[in-house]
Amino acid sequence: MEENIKIKTILSGIKPTGQLTIGNYIGAMKNFIRLQDDYDALYMVVDLHALTVPQDPKELRQKTLSVIAQYIAVGLDPEKSTLFIQSHVTGHTELAWVLGCLTGLGELSRMTQFKDKSAKPGANINAGLYTYPILMASDILLYNADLVPVGDDQKQHVELTRDIAIRFNHRYSDTFTVPEPVIPKSGARIMDLQDPLSKMGKTDSGESGRIALIDDPAVVAKRIKSAVTDSGTEIIYSDKDEKAGIRNLLTIYSNLSGIQVADLEAKYAGKGYGEFKKDLADIVTQSLSPIKQKHDELMKNKDYLDEVLRNGAEKAQNKAWKMLSKVYRKTGLVQLKR
Repeated sequence: MEENIKIKTILSGIKPTGQLTIGNYIGAMKNFIRLQDDYDALYMVVDLHALTVPQDPKELRQKTLSVIAQYIAVGLDPEKSTLFIQSHVTGHTELAWVLGCLTGLGELSRMTQFKDKSAKPGANINAGLYTYPILMASDILLYNADLVPVGDDQKQHVELTRDIAIRFNHRYSDTFTVPEPVIPKSGARIMDLQDPLSKMGKTDSGESGRIALIDDPAVVAKRIKSAVTDSGTEIIYSDKDEKAGIRNLLTIYSNLSGIQVADLEAKYAGKGYGEFKKDLADIVTQSLSPIKQKHDELMKNKDYLDEVLRNGAEKAQNKAWKMLSKVYRKTGLVQLKR
């Protein structure tokens, strides 16, 4: 008799701030697509996290729906993956309070993202920004996620989540799965096209430094062709800072085309940056144009998006209630029968 094999759960989320970039696609979303066939996959839009900085309400709603549309446009199937909005599921903030009571101030103070963001001129330093990693831990542990696909800049937050889960399990008995981060071996960190020593960000990069998934093809091509390289002529992958620009472009080219970097170096040996950038612009536009087209179609079909979100919220909420009930019982909180 065959033993029942538990399907592992995979979860990740994206904030609806700025524009999703090719960096988000290569660093995380391509992984989402590959993993949805083999896991209980939950992908959410973490709109509550977006509130750590002031938001225009109308714009936040529009961008939140746009992220869901982009999830589907890149290849996530609502029949295979649970797609939902964080604020549609009660439990994220409730569990965050319990976990916050197990988290030390020193642990939060060591979070690199908080230190980086709070050091910026005019930064909006609030309690939400400081406790952000606890809410992220709640997002993950609420669904007993085994795996969390993240960029390498979020690895520290997953490590804190692991520490909190182990601490809770030790104090109250085994409850949470201790999650593992999933970080792509290549392309996990796509850099700014104008400042290749800095990560391409949805909000931090200037317009000329990033490529959004739903940019017009002409804009995409222009930004690739104007990307910073260096004063040399060799198209080679090097860890040296002066080759950061061409290294970044080779990483993008390799990830979207499936061609190994070494083969790209051989292909463009003795050729200039101009030809390389022209070919790369074609590769990027060919990859992103279908995504933009599908996204634009979905954004005109709000009834379909509403159906996807209702179904996703219902599935996620059922999982959340089960976990919250277990956590509340173990911590000694009195519960009413549902």
